[in-house]
Amino acid sequence: MIIEKNLINGVWKNASNGGTFDVTNPATGEVMATVPRSTNEDVEEAVRAADLSFKEWSLLSAFDRGAILRKASDNVHQHAKNIAELLTQEMGKPFKEALGEVEKGANILRYYAEEAERVYGRIIANPEAGVESRVIYQPIGVTAAISPWNYPIELLAWKVGAALASGCTIICKLPSETPISPIAFIKCIEKAGVFPGVVNTLTGSGSDIGTLLVKHPLVKKVAFTGSTEVGKTVLMESSKTLKKVSLELGGSLPMIICEDADIEMAVKGAVRRSFRNMGQICISINRIYVDRKIYNQFIEKFTVETEKLKIGDGLFDECDLGPMCTSKGLEKTIEHIEDAVGKGARLTTGGKRPEGDQFTRGNYYLPSILADVNHDMLIMQEETFGPAVGVMPFDSIDEAIDLANDSQYGLAAIVYTNHLGLSEKLSREINAGNVAINNVDAGVMNAPYGGWNESGIGYEHGPEGLYEYLRIKHIRVTTK
Repeated sequence: MIIEKNLINGVWKNASNGGTFDVTNPATGEVMATVPRSTNEDVEEAVRAADLSFKEWSLLSAFDRGAILRKASDNVHQHAKNIAELLTQEMGKPFKEALGEVEKGANILRYYAEEAERVYGRIIANPEAGVESRVIYQPIGVTAAISPWNYPIELLAWKVGAALASGCTIICKLPSETPISPIAFIKCIEKAGVFPGVVNTLTGSGSDIGTLLVKHPLVKKVAFTGSTEVGKTVLMESSKTLKKVSLELGGSLPMIICEDADIEMAVKGAVRRSFRNMGQICISINRIYVDRKIYNQFIEKFTVETEKLKIGDGLFDECDLGPMCTSKGLEKTIEHIEDAVGKGARLTTGGKRPEGDQFTRGNYYLPSILADVNHDMLIMQEETFGPAVGVMPFDSIDEAIDLANDSQYGLAAIVYTNHLGLSEKLSREINAGNVAINNVDAGVMNAPYGGWNESGIGYEHGPEGLYEYLRIKHIRVTTK
């Protein structure tokens, strides 16, 4: 049994009232750890600590902060296997996927260590002789990171890396489902030499401590990744103190496969991006639109390749997929499948638990393909966030674009075509912040990543992600 604590002002401590809650392994249903159930007093102490340490941390040069982040990155790489084992136990993804995520988290810290050294101001000419305007960037202050359970290291690293590199201090509200691996990640940062109070962690209910962080007047910036519904609440509460906010919210990613596409390549991409991490990714494919001329061929090949995926306990088995993280997510996936089948969709594979004694416990479910769907079905309108995907044919490119845009979301889209003109038309006319052409990786670390419409506000990744933690100051100087 693992017992962890909160990091507040450089000290690992229990909740002020001693309260705790359990963390469960989704592969077995067994309790693996306990963590503090943080209180109002804990939130206040963490915010005050971050506020007190802000001046000293922000006055360090970008190069000095970068040296600490590089050391933190090295620490994470050194402990990557141990952190990945914890991640697999609490979240369910296979160990190889968890290890890749942890190593990516380490690389994110290094990226922002280096990007902070490239924050440039500018000199602006004035009409008068002997007068000039300077524009500089300064850290915004105390920040709060509210990160999700599906990528508990990577999505936390986006926020912590950019905040610390910019000169901000941070309070990390860790996901209740998966707090253990993020705590191990934060320990690597702490041991790299950050000052007490620069990085703080809190575990507990998002509706309680998350709300307190969002409302606190000393918190100047909130970075949130999660559902659109909760994101709207974060934005509303942040507006009361005019905080800067970045929100990476829900998605219902469309994939369009044109007649001229490399179908083998498209099938491979569809399998990976539909079912990786059991579909628990904000840019998992939710909806696939296929040119009617190749629709049946695609469905057949997609089904065959999906059925090759191996499911198991990611800590012990060589497998492609583990269990879903939460029973609530499993229930929603089943609801979407039953709704679609009830309205006439055809289930080509999946739709049940895998067979075998080892799958009687835990949140296991087979990856599922629903053919002949339409937009009256939940799976084509809501974010499933599970191992199920809907597929339907289209007859013209304009119809495909209309179908792709028939959504409240706009985080990302995927297109497969070998026609240059089509790729240009689709990439420009699809309403999404990220579009991948002939690949399924719509986000890379050194390019901006953000959603349109109800998929979010602001950016993570790239220099744009760093500038979310900076504010602009204009200085006008008479030099004569």
